[in-house]
Amino acid sequence: MTKLQSQGREPFEAVDRAPEAQADGFATVRQAHESEMAEDYVELIAELIETRGEARPVEIAERLGVKPPTVTKNISRLKAAGLVRREPYRAIFLTDAGQDLAEICRRRHRVVVAFLLSLGIDKETAERDAEGIEHHVSGTTLEAFERRLNQK
Repeated sequence: MTKLQSQGREPFEAVDRAPEAQADGFATVRQAHESEMAEDYVELIAELIETRGEARPVEIAERLGVKPPTVTKNISRLKAAGLVRREPYRAIFLTDAGQDLAEICRRRHRVVVAFLLSLGIDKETAERDAEGIEHHVSGTTLEAFERRLNQK
């Protein structure tokens, strides 16, 4: 009996995968995390610009619950990706590509929240859960959510 079995847990079953396949899987997850970060930032920057007229790093750090140096590093990545523009000691602005991504993210968020609400999930929980789900839902699944919502 394994240690896990003796503690009343399900035994761990090893998956027999080639190292290259496993490495590809981990690379995909790392890329997804990079995309998730970019999406969270551009969505928040767009919201701050709409509600406050500008997006400053200190506000981004506050809203995301991270330290300002983390925001600075991630803004540099977004700038290199062509999603934001910034001048020293100024607010951060979205490029056209950043605005397009922000709109895609907002739409995806709205659909996921609406779908969760249609399942009877309370608004607070739906909003919180949508933050995680929206980054990982495929276009096919999102369309299925919309079709289901339009049936009601």
